[in-house]
Amino acid sequence: MSSHPLATDLLAADGGTISSIETAINNAFDPISAAVSNVVFFTVNIGGAAVPLIVLWLIVGAVVFTVAFKFIQVRGIKRALILVSGKEDEADAPGEVSHFRALTAAVSGTVGLGNIAGVAVAVTLGGPGATLWMILAGLLGMASKFVECTLGVKYRDINEDGTVSGGPMKYLTKGLAERGLAKVGKVMAVFYAIVITFFAISGGNMFQANQTYAQVRSVTGGDDGFLGSDGAKAVFGIVIALIIGLVIIGGMKSISAVTAKLVPSMALVYIVACGVVIAVNFRSVPTAFTAIFEGAFSPEGVAGGVLGVMIIGFQRAAFSNEAGLGSAAIAHSAVKTRHPVTEGFVAMLEPFIDTVVICTATALTIVIANTVTWQDQRAIVAETGELPAGGVTLTSDAFETVLPWFPYVLTVAVALFALSTAITWAYYGLQAWTSLFGRSRLSRSFFNVMFCVFTVIGTVLSLGSVLDFADATLFLLALVNITGLYLLLPVVKRELSEYLAMRRGEPDKVDAEV
Repeated sequence: MSSHPLATDLLAADGGTISSIETAINNAFDPISAAVSNVVFFTVNIGGAAVPLIVLWLIVGAVVFTVAFKFIQVRGIKRALILVSGKEDEADAPGEVSHFRALTAAVSGTVGLGNIAGVAVAVTLGGPGATLWMILAGLLGMASKFVECTLGVKYRDINEDGTVSGGPMKYLTKGLAERGLAKVGKVMAVFYAIVITFFAISGGNMFQANQTYAQVRSVTGGDDGFLGSDGAKAVFGIVIALIIGLVIIGGMKSISAVTAKLVPSMALVYIVACGVVIAVNFRSVPTAFTAIFEGAFSPEGVAGGVLGVMIIGFQRAAFSNEAGLGSAAIAHSAVKTRHPVTEGFVAMLEPFIDTVVICTATALTIVIANTVTWQDQRAIVAETGELPAGGVTLTSDAFETVLPWFPYVLTVAVALFALSTAITWAYYGLQAWTSLFGRSRLSRSFFNVMFCVFTVIGTVLSLGSVLDFADATLFLLALVNITGLYLLLPVVKRELSEYLAMRRGEPDKVDAEV
């Protein structure tokens, strides 16, 4: 974008070039987005609660996998922690990164603004009780991650240069071909690759850049601050794009090196911030926990009662940790291991960190702070069924009950979450892109440049309708992915049995004990 003052003034003017472009694109996408969203998030009325069928599909899948593997998320947690600690890393095993780095790369793709804003919306619409159901959904989602990430490693490709290509694009193609469904598997894999490439560029990139800019701008003076003009907005986008570009050009090893440092740091900053709010309001802790448990089973002002608040909690968890969508299997596939199921164990920690720890920290912070803003918003929801304020505002206000400068801590958290999410989704998008167009240097370079260009576009244009469309299409992946997981369940059971028998030194025997 030109830095000439006249151009900047034109772009910044109300109804200027940027505004016109954004309005035109949103108007074009509005009917498409509405139609797709209505199909993907189709709801049925059960006991007075509007239940999105796609959320039921995700939760039913998680329950099936939990039962099929006899609560592997409980029995296998010790093994997961041992593996992620690095005690059993195989330096000479095929793959690119350690268990820990594969985990941090995958976590960085799910931990984002949804953990801050989305959770605030959940506990406002569903009340404190949504927290309990959110935790339960996170625990169930651990089983889905176990299945899809085991398959991701099982059917990955090790390329000539030692890099890895994995994820649903591979296990839907190769795994279903083994079961005599080669054509079906190929169609499913191509559909998956197209959709996830689109989401990587939009929801995993443009949205993250846009929200980072919005939060930084708000704490630096808003319209009157140094980031208030469209010229500054473009410069901000270019800086973010350059940072992302420098990281993703090095591939998975470079990405994992950054996320291995960034993810623990950002999680620590955010959880400590939440902990300070909770500690300062410690007298309210017992009351808040009582409200959470009572609200889970006897909610007030929530459509559908218990079922209504349960769906709100489940929906937030499903949208946050992406268990059942298959995206995380792309990152986990790059692990150095000879035993696919080891990464299945490690992947279970992802929903635990994302939902049980970080989402719960957000929910507890808001419920315990019990700000006037949150009370007012809940009253409006009870009266109208609508949430007028954004989720980030509610979380920011909870932080501000402790110290006025806490919103700056939130800004750092949002920026770190968004940056790490965009970096990981660049990798997801590249893997999907190369599965469609080949792994030539030109193909990979084209995608990386395109991704960075859209980072700048996302900062300048919010494109709400485009992002709504991207969100809807992302959840279409659940239909394809979970169907594939059901069909390939025997493969995962065999991998688990063989691994456990090997650990016992009894390769000829199998059982399901961890």
